[in-house]
Amino acid sequence: MPTDSIFFGEEEQKQIIAAIREAEKQTSGEIKVHIEKKCASGDALERAKEVFGLLKMYVTQEQNGVLFYLAYEDRKFAVIGDKGINEKVPADFWNSTKDLMRTYFSQSKYAEGLCAGIEEAGIQLKTHFPYRSDDVNELPDNISFG
Repeated sequence: MPTDSIFFGEEEQKQIIAAIREAEKQTSGEIKVHIEKKCASGDALERAKEVFGLLKMYVTQEQNGVLFYLAYEDRKFAVIGDKGINEKVPADFWNSTKDLMRTYFSQSKYAEGLCAGIEEAGIQLKTHFPYRSDDVNELPDNISFG
């Protein structure tokens, strides 16, 4: 089994980072991807919340960071948004994004699934957090590995 940092090959990593950058052109929201082998807590949503804090994703001005979390060996994933997003959107806001990703993941198309989810997140975030001309990239677009 590959190590965390090489679960995705270099080209797939570039594809995911490009998807993040493209999505962020539509919104002031910040998107981050975190990948690890196993879900330390056993619960993907709880682990995603922990990683969100570890990555200091809460430091965005509008509290509009989004984390895509994937534990590939456990076949678990989560998509979570920060307080600013959660205050504006319904509780099931991320369900369509997760459903879209699940379709790809069930076919072992993980990079494609993440890219599709990231694109969908950009579209959804645009409604509540449109891109502004003075927007600053507050979080690095790289993939983090656990």
